[in-house]
Amino acid sequence: MDIENFTILLVDDEPDILDFIGYNLKKEGYRVVTALDGYEAVEKAREHLPQLVILDVMMPGMDGIETCEKLKDIPGLSGTIIAFLTARNEDYSQLAGFSAGADDYIAKPIKPSLLISRVKALLRRYRSEPDRKDGELAEGLRIDRERYVVWRKNEKVELPRKEFELLNLLVSRPQKVFTREEIFLKVWGSEVIVGERTIDVHIRKLREKIGLDYIQTVKGVGYKYNPDPK
Repeated sequence: MDIENFTILLVDDEPDILDFIGYNLKKEGYRVVTALDGYEAVEKAREHLPQLVILDVMMPGMDGIETCEKLKDIPGLSGTIIAFLTARNEDYSQLAGFSAGADDYIAKPIKPSLLISRVKALLRRYRSEPDRKDGELAEGLRIDRERYVVWRKNEKVELPRKEFELLNLLVSRPQKVFTREEIFLKVWGSEVIVGERTIDVHIRKLREKIGLDYIQTVKGVGYKYNPDPK
């Protein structure tokens, strides 16, 4: 997708921030849509279906976390990348943002050159999303979300609930690296205490069942799903 075909939705209750970020993105050729609060952001997102949303966390009325959750429910935005915009001195849990569906964080203030670099990296992630039929994970690999079953080369692979939920999380964003903290929160929840090796054990079992190369380790960070392993 060409730059001019990318739509970026900027959401911040400070007009100066919108002007600054919007100006620099428009200079690069991006189409920019702005919103001053969460309610307006949801309306603009439905109207314009952006590929990237840069969303302030601390906003009056509807904060960034709630706005992110509502954006995720909009048809047509399943592949949209959402990055939270946060002040460096904000004491805010990134886990809460990832739980709401955020893909990344951008700290403000930010230099224009660094901002553009981050935006390009985020949009490359969107561009890398494979165009697959619903339920198709990779060649010869399909997922049945209603029955908690994976099909590998026409052979049914039944997975325990947590293994299935872990796989479903990873395949929801091909090539996105999910941190261990994100995985713990989204699969086991914040109220459940599990051992440090729990994720590793579930990953190992998944690899044994669906193939060694689809789930890849990013050392020191977490795991990602690669639908086209080389």
